Formats: sequence, structure tokens, C-alpha cells
Amino acid sequence: MYAPLFMSIAMRYMKNFEAAEDVMVMGFFKIFDNINKYKGEGSFEGWMKRILVNEALMQIRKHNNLRMTVELSDIDKPDNSSVIDDIAYEELVAILSDLPPGYRTIFNMYVIEGYKHREIAEALKISINTSKSQLILAKKKMRELLKKKEYSRANIS
Repeated sequence: MYAPLFMSIAMRYMKNFEAAEDVMVMGFFKIFDNINKYKGEGSFEGWMKRILVNEALMQIRKHNNLRMTVELSDIDKPDNSSVIDDIAYEELVAILSDLPPGYRTIFNMYVIEGYKHREIAEALKISINTSKSQLILAKKKMRELLKKKEYSRANIS
């Protein structure tokens, strides 16, 4: 019942299908292994999603260096347009898979999952400013990737 939803969440965090599948399977294992710890507070689905996201973050930390730091003063101010206003889900997942792990993780946590920068910083053991800068850089990179994609489409027509 939850496999399609959890697979889509895992795909947003991981670079490829196999890694996402591993995250989903380990997430389910941890859910079943810790089912007795669910206290009935909040939604059960939300509790399960939190476990799955934490599993994805563990795998990312295990295989990638997320301790990238860029001072906010070194980054151009972002414009106010949303990166995902007019983008299909499949296109979003494809573009996310092209982002570096740090960008992809923080974009997912902040934009899609709704975490605050403080929560992201605590979960990833990074500074709040690093979380903010990675989000700005992720959006900038996504804009670049979208422009390239649009340019490619225009040249095909």
C-alpha cells in the first residue's frame, strides 16, 4: 500500500533507482522493527515517512560528503520565483537526480518535506547557514538545468 509513495520519496533523495529501492526496503524494515515505538500521536503515515527520510539521510551521509560550506555573502541573491511552480513531478525527480547530493538533500528536506533550516542543520550536522546556502545553490543549479532542458527542446522542434 505504501510502497509507491515511499519509492517516490526515496527517488527524490537518491541518485538512482537501485539506491532508492535499498532505502525503501531498509525503511520498511525499520518501520516493522520499531512499530511498537509508534505512540499513536500524529499520523502513522507521517511517522513512517520520517523513518524513510531518516534512512535516506543516513545513506547519503554514509556515501557522500554533505559538509559543503559556502558563505552566504558569496552567493547572488535569489530571485523570488519558485523553481517548481510549473514543473511536472517526473521532470522534478529527473532534475533532482542531476543535483549534487548536498543540494538534492537540502532541497528535498526544505522545499518538499517542509523542514526548517534549523531542523535540517541538526539532522545533517551542518550549520544553518550551510543549509541556507545549499538551498540557494540548489535552486540556482535547478534553474540552469531547466534552461538547458528548454534550450534542448527548442533546438529539437
